[in-house]
Amino acid sequence: MLELKKNDDILTVVGRIDSLAGAMAIIEKNLDSANLQKLSRIKNTDALIKVANAIVMCQPDAVFIDSGSAADVQWIREHSLTKGEENKLAKEGHTIHFDLPQDQARLVNQTYYIINEGEQMSSLAKSVLRAEALEYIKKFMVGIMKGKTMMVGFFSRGPVGAPAAIPAIEISSSAYVLHSAEILYRNCFEHFDAEAQRTGLFFTNVHSEGENVTENVPNARIFMDRSWMTTFATFCTYAGNTLLLKKGNHRFSVDFCTYYKVEEQLSEHMFITGMTGPGGRKTFFAGAAPSGCGKTTTAMVGSDFIGDDLAQLWIAEDGSLRAINPEKGIFGIVEDVNLEGDPFLMKCLRGHGTEVIWSNVLIDKDGTPHWAGHNEEAPKEGINFQGEWFEGKRDADDHLIPMSHKNSRCTLVASAIDNHATELSEDPKGVPVKVITYSGRDGDTMPPVWVAKSADEGVAIGASIVSKATATEVGASGVRRQPWANAPFIPGALADYMEAQFTFFNSKKFSAAGKPVIAGLNYFLTHENRGSSGKGLLGEKKDVKVWLGWLELYANGNVGAIESPIGMLPRYNDLKPLFDSINKEYPKSLYDMQFALYIDNIVKRIDLQTEAYGKEGNIPGRLFDIYAKQKSALLALKEKFGAVVAIDSLS
Repeated sequence: MLELKKNDDILTVVGRIDSLAGAMAIIEKNLDSANLQKLSRIKNTDALIKVANAIVMCQPDAVFIDSGSAADVQWIREHSLTKGEENKLAKEGHTIHFDLPQDQARLVNQTYYIINEGEQMSSLAKSVLRAEALEYIKKFMVGIMKGKTMMVGFFSRGPVGAPAAIPAIEISSSAYVLHSAEILYRNCFEHFDAEAQRTGLFFTNVHSEGENVTENVPNARIFMDRSWMTTFATFCTYAGNTLLLKKGNHRFSVDFCTYYKVEEQLSEHMFITGMTGPGGRKTFFAGAAPSGCGKTTTAMVGSDFIGDDLAQLWIAEDGSLRAINPEKGIFGIVEDVNLEGDPFLMKCLRGHGTEVIWSNVLIDKDGTPHWAGHNEEAPKEGINFQGEWFEGKRDADDHLIPMSHKNSRCTLVASAIDNHATELSEDPKGVPVKVITYSGRDGDTMPPVWVAKSADEGVAIGASIVSKATATEVGASGVRRQPWANAPFIPGALADYMEAQFTFFNSKKFSAAGKPVIAGLNYFLTHENRGSSGKGLLGEKKDVKVWLGWLELYANGNVGAIESPIGMLPRYNDLKPLFDSINKEYPKSLYDMQFALYIDNIVKRIDLQTEAYGKEGNIPGRLFDIYAKQKSALLALKEKFGAVVAIDSLS
């Protein structure tokens, strides 16, 4: 169980301010008249004490309050350019930010939850005891902003007033961080007090890049204090480590839902998008996939794109499943983004009128960004994430240095994208979700799409995601289990999170029409693993529209499916018209390869998950019952049809 406000608040221990009077004395001493006048709009005592303690701890030369006004946002842009955190590019409104060479992705081995003695944590989480974290913060964060300006912003993780939206304070010496926050989140300065009162809490984030030199990266830490919902980050520049509104606060939201909103809310690492079906109806999806596994591409396939990364879900009074995107922008991986697969995004990246912060791509002599997989003519030289670059350049270990980092990013407001459903995205009521999907990087086991036969089996699909490690995590390698694609962000025991999932999706609060279909997706099957003489993937990016299109029809009762031990599988005759609609041939032979059941591979996957979860304490028994039932049915099929079961054998 998570207990909020347990033991000492580290920020208060270091800053030693615990009263409104003490906070105001510090604030009045350190803010000029203009910023003091802005901050006077904030009346929440706890928020003012947090800001004051951050000032005492970090010792900045100046404090800037970001009210969200056009003038304040412009000041932040210009400050980032003056500091050299960003540089202008050829296209108006486009800038480039380069992270430190050793800080190009989430620093998984330097990211910790601050915990109290005896707390049960996820086995996949790294933790540090409160006393140890306090010693680090005293050593490295006291005075870390000397010579710098502290910027303080007040944001909402979701449309203001939405049941699952939570306000947060972002404090940083990095103008790039505040600039990114203004693009990605809703500045709620005017509504912060009311939102904090409505929710009964807010998140606090304190970051400083320090001297911003490579030598400091080994000392970098990202600490998340679960009890006080406060994050601390030092000596890092990559937004996934510094923009703590994002994954840092997502972790707190997961905790809050798991322990304080059971059968009410979930906080998930999911896209939200809508598909237009027959007669113009709109069907909304929320889908989980580990970073680097096609989540943004899937989101943007929809006719009504809402978000590409995070989702807050709740059961509405009418019994429907509702979702909001806590963000209003995208921080998207650009590798392999191109006109063929991502036309809406490319229009923003290569067109005019959209503000974009680029990170870790190649910049040519004309100030134009380039990245791997953009399917355009690439320059032979330029500046990239490691400095001067030329084609064929090698690093100290004689490895070729790519044109752009695999985790290079673009940051832009989502409403700039043509298929973004901006009005729906900003509606506090959220969108009604009828389909939940889970996917990873799986070259040899599961078919492209399958539907759970029950809510429990749907939870098991989410619990069973596996994926190859991607460039989004420094220090990760090999094939990894990725439960719900949310595991890096689950602070508490996996058993608690899983029980919350079973409880939520089996809730009697759902109406008959409101209970979602839960499905698995897999875009990464290869010819080599399906007995084909071909090479590479069995599918391509544009196929995603077909798999979502079939799920849209299935969720609305327009098509049936073939029953199998792993779930319901699509019929060829229902997929063929969908492929025709994207002008692609879809021979029956390809369908047969994609949807054959490779029994030994699936059983091996079940055994892997059974063994792994068997090492966790208190995992709900129904998960193992599902695995055992599926394994038994699969082995019975193998006995009857052999190790590879043709899809036609099931119909």
